[in-house]
Amino acid sequence: MARAGPAVVAQDERMHGPELLMLLLGALLVTALANRLNWSAPLLLVAVGLGVSFIPGLPAFDLDPHLILVLVLPPLLYSAALDSSYLNIRANLRPIGFLAVGLVLFTTVTVGWVAHLVIPDMPLAAALVLGAVVAPPDAVAAITIGRRLGLPRRAMTLLTGESLINDATALTAYKVAVAAAVGTAMGWGEGVFVFLAATVGGIALGLVFGFLVQRVRRMCGEGLLDSAFALLVPFGAYLFAESVEASGVLAVVVAGLYVGHNAPSTGYSTRLQDAAVWRSVDALLEAFVFAIIGLQVRKVLSDVDLNWQLVQAALLVLLATIVVRFVWMYPATYLPIWLSKRVREREGMPHVGKVNVIAWAGMRGVVSLAAAAAIDSRVEERNVILFCTFVVVVGTLLIQGTTLPWVIRKIGFENNEERGDALAEAQVQHRAAQASVDRLDELVGEDVPPQIVDRLRIIAEHRGNAAWERLGRQESESPAAAYRRLRRTMLATEREVFVQARDAGEIDDEVLFRVLRELDLEEAALARE
Repeated sequence: MARAGPAVVAQDERMHGPELLMLLLGALLVTALANRLNWSAPLLLVAVGLGVSFIPGLPAFDLDPHLILVLVLPPLLYSAALDSSYLNIRANLRPIGFLAVGLVLFTTVTVGWVAHLVIPDMPLAAALVLGAVVAPPDAVAAITIGRRLGLPRRAMTLLTGESLINDATALTAYKVAVAAAVGTAMGWGEGVFVFLAATVGGIALGLVFGFLVQRVRRMCGEGLLDSAFALLVPFGAYLFAESVEASGVLAVVVAGLYVGHNAPSTGYSTRLQDAAVWRSVDALLEAFVFAIIGLQVRKVLSDVDLNWQLVQAALLVLLATIVVRFVWMYPATYLPIWLSKRVREREGMPHVGKVNVIAWAGMRGVVSLAAAAAIDSRVEERNVILFCTFVVVVGTLLIQGTTLPWVIRKIGFENNEERGDALAEAQVQHRAAQASVDRLDELVGEDVPPQIVDRLRIIAEHRGNAAWERLGRQESESPAAAYRRLRRTMLATEREVFVQARDAGEIDDEVLFRVLRELDLEEAALARE
């Protein structure tokens, strides 16, 4: 989609280095404040951005669609795919497909038709461009809220799977709609072929990239180098797929799912390094994208001939975008279950509350704004489409995003998955500890001191018992809790001694940093337990 049209805003109006740095710093500070107050960071970022955009004298933070689609979207999708469960997504592929493909196409057509009716002189082709632009929800805010409030795992899987795939559907529909709007219309057959080719090509290339990444990382065998190499993967997969007319989004997602699913075969240092790197990348990019949404209001309003009729039309498009998700959700959820005994036996009857939450979690995000900003300048209604898109994005974030926690609490899910997970973990941890002790017995020879064997046995037994003690949630301090408390105190004391030795000139900083890393890793293991 990045090739759909030239950048409309002149290059000298784009953000320069100081403005971009100021934006990133401000976004991170707002995120830190939201976390401290236990508020939704995405929503606060949008609200602050809206307010800041009207401060006189501030530079214009103009959205560069190519920056979003090439530099921001791929790493966010890749990171989300790494943390997603391939097995859960595969088990729920049917409902995810209804959301990520069926709902996106239904939204494109329905919202496009509504826009054609309510916006004077907007051709149907241009209206369908608007429908494709606002079709894909951005589930970052919804997933953050749902995780914090204990939304059931299957609902979280559906939202995550939808957010990983729906961009590919929407961007392909967008490409077909833009071609129609500029007079190079594709036929229905050609449009379907383009969609299928982009989908199959994206999946195939994603698998190839994922496989190659795993092979290269095994050959490297060094955590720092592996993580540095991994940072290039989403950009390489996206750009290569787009260059051959395949779906870059699907290539990135499939590569991320493949690498994440096979992460246990890599070394521990690679996994630790990856977790730290991608969490930092997520925090920075998510803060940036939600801040830039709010900061667009001044630019959007200045580019459109604003009048009450256009505002009414944009609000009707916003209403249609929200309602169409409900119109689709109930038949798509319950009809296959009522019509198919096999589906009914495999999936059961979904609680209507979960359907309501997923239907209400349809907030749009920066991808929609980037798609609107990248519309070919030959589309005469471009500025109107951008304005309506902005209303939909901000409206869904502020209306649905602020009320989603209330909806989840009102429905009152009884989430027993946490205790079930703890029980399963305790059972497997007990087996794992016993297996490790059995393996120890096989390896121990007469030349191994008994005190080393005893110490290893104690560590294994401690890990095996810790999960059961967490599950029991005893009132008094458990042996495992006492161990962690005392060991943390000992580690802190060791740090103090080494720092004092460095300050006194007894050891070099290089020695101190090496020891601190060892102590930090042990404390991180204690925190995990």
